[in-house]
Amino acid sequence: MTTPPTSNADAVLERSSAAMTNQAYALFLAMGFLWGLPYLFIKIAIVEINPFALAGLRTLIASCVLVPLAIRAGALKPTLKRWPWAVAFGVMEVAIPWVLVGHAESRISSGFAGLMIATVPIIGAVTAYIVGDHHALTRVRLIGLGLGVLGVTALVGLDSLAGQVDVLSVIELLAVATCYAVAPMVISRKMGDVPSIGVISVAIVSVTILYLPATFSQVGHGWPSLNVIASVLILGLVCTVLGFIFFFKLLETVGPSRSTVITFLNPAVAVALGIIVLGEPLTLGTAIGFPLVLLGSYFATKTPKPTSYEVAP
Repeated sequence: MTTPPTSNADAVLERSSAAMTNQAYALFLAMGFLWGLPYLFIKIAIVEINPFALAGLRTLIASCVLVPLAIRAGALKPTLKRWPWAVAFGVMEVAIPWVLVGHAESRISSGFAGLMIATVPIIGAVTAYIVGDHHALTRVRLIGLGLGVLGVTALVGLDSLAGQVDVLSVIELLAVATCYAVAPMVISRKMGDVPSIGVISVAIVSVTILYLPATFSQVGHGWPSLNVIASVLILGLVCTVLGFIFFFKLLETVGPSRSTVITFLNPAVAVALGIIVLGEPLTLGTAIGFPLVLLGSYFATKTPKPTSYEVAP
């Protein structure tokens, strides 16, 4: 007797509850570092490059590497059959967030931006519940949600009193966190069986085309300084190309809900680099809000233990 095929949603839930492997831990550490870096280099680059052009340059550089890899792997054809979902992923994961983060960092510190993005697992837990994961808001996850909200309140409230927070930036960064929480779920449900390199390539190329006018406009203003050029190259090659390759591998290994746990490490890297490299202050809001947000994110993604009355479907 053959085993009935597993639906995409079932496969996602199965991966999400699977035990962590050494490979998964290694991917978590790599992603925590790779996606903790951008906040520093965005902060450096936006001094001379506007957020739209920076997103365009970053994706243009990445496209030059990713597309040949996708062609060589024969991954473009199956991806193009469902290109609207790849484009949607590009919009949610790249086009909207990168511009909003760049715009926000023109007014707030890179460390603050990294900490606000740490709310991704909390938003992800709520989103998972809305789309049908009934374990997404268990008691322990609700505790995590409460701690996360308390942490963000402390972070924003205390730094606001010190005049170090811009309200528009907070709204922009929460919108970014929402995009980052939803995008992996969409791609896992709609394109989980498509080669990841193809999905990444189509998504990045679509954003490159979208921001091409802004990119050309920036080029017309002449060459930026060497440190800005270096920042753009690192953002394109390391944070984007290498980052997305690792991210999709992580997504395949642990599923979309648990993949958001990389945000436990990202803000720590962002805050540390901001203090060490840019001389950003360690504010009272950061000192109090940071541990609360991370603790809330941990509980918000904690997999509940099955009880005796739960049976497999």
